Amino acid sequence: MLETDYKFGEVHDLASQIENGEDRVHFKSILSNENGGVALVAFKAGQKLDTHVAPAELMVTVLEGEIVFTVVDRPLTLSAGQFMLVGAGVAHSVEAKADSKLMLTKIKP
Repeated sequence: MLETDYKFGEVHDLASQIENGEDRVHFKSILSNENGGVALVAFKAGQKLDTHVAPAELMVTVLEGEIVFTVVDRPLTLSAGQFMLVGAGVAHSVEAKADSKLMLTKIKP
């Protein structure tokens, strides 16, 4: 069953759907079901997500700002308009070099 707070057929500005928070990294689900989903993630400069794994294939798209996305101890810098794919179960971490917003697409294998 699809879960979303949005109505089909409505138009939204993507980056404005989430705000950066001084206290922590912010997450907002756009839609999800048993196969995965799409979420927004917002960072203030310097905030990070420590090394973790996801049980899904990922597409990480930078909407605003600049991040360092470390995959298997290999840091990669991504900025607005760029994306990368990450396999399920692959260790990764994220650090914001500037205030940043990402779109995270998850698809379970």
